[in-house]
Amino acid sequence: MAEIRLQKILADAGVASRRGSEELILAGRVSVDGKQITELGSKFDPEISIVEVDGEKIKSNKTKTYLAFYKPRGVLSTMTDPENRPNLGDFFSARNERLFHVGRLDKDSEGLILLTNDGDLTHRATHPSYGLVKKYLIETEGEFTKSHIETLLKGVMLEDGMARALEVKVVREVSPKHHWIEVSIHEGRFHIVRRMFESLEIEVLRLIRTDFGPISIGETKDGRWRVLNEGELKSLFTALKLNY
Repeated sequence: MAEIRLQKILADAGVASRRGSEELILAGRVSVDGKQITELGSKFDPEISIVEVDGEKIKSNKTKTYLAFYKPRGVLSTMTDPENRPNLGDFFSARNERLFHVGRLDKDSEGLILLTNDGDLTHRATHPSYGLVKKYLIETEGEFTKSHIETLLKGVMLEDGMARALEVKVVREVSPKHHWIEVSIHEGRFHIVRRMFESLEIEVLRLIRTDFGPISIGETKDGRWRVLNEGELKSLFTALKLNY
């Protein structure tokens, strides 16, 4: 087998995402054949090299897992939590593979989040250059007019720069000050959708991510997960310019 970058070996083994693997290397926690490696450009053959993280040999992971999970409200987008707060890992403790989440949803938001042991996919799916579109269903309190839609599409200035929605539409008007709104955006900055609405003085009562790129939450219920089917995987790999 040809030599490949060490961070890719770690990511393929499900140790961490590509970015997380780079951090492990830079921190001096990775060794190959007994030698500590701290350079990101180092390449090795995973079939013959012994790779260790914190002194523990990693196992080659040839079976890839791709899951769509409906994250409930109040659950942290992390696989463990030192304070034992509800987190993603609570729902997958019975699984053998080491999973990591693709992107995040804040604690008070809910809906679709992908989990996988594929480091390449995680790296690309969370990288801004690939610009996967995320779609959200938002319950709001306050007046919401055509002017608000135009403003969101044009862009609003936040403390960390301009933020712009790709698509905005009212799905349901419960009352003049109570709406369900669908918003599509390709960015993934912290609390960006909530902050966009707050900048317009519109309160977000509930925020649900329904789509991540070509993957939809579909009929998956709160707190449940499903394996992505072949069609979904092909669409996701195509969107990320990965070979399926």
